[in-house]
Amino acid sequence: MSRKRDCWDNAVAERFCSTLKNELIWDRRFESQSQVESAIFDYIEVFYNRQRLHQSLNYHTPENYERKLTTNP
Repeated sequence: MSRKRDCWDNAVAERFCSTLKNELIWDRRFESQSQVESAIFDYIEVFYNRQRLHQSLNYHTPENYERKLTTNP
């Protein structure tokens, strides 16, 4: 735990792990560790960053939001 006024919590990481578990892991069986690793990689790189709309980014994908920030000075 951090002291007052020190924001050292891991809420962002906890939220991402919760989303990952709810959208990918629960109610699914994997045959091997490599299958899990491949599914998580595909989820993050293909779906989460390029297709999934994020409320905190005004319902844009992270890829589009970042592109928009870099093209608009």
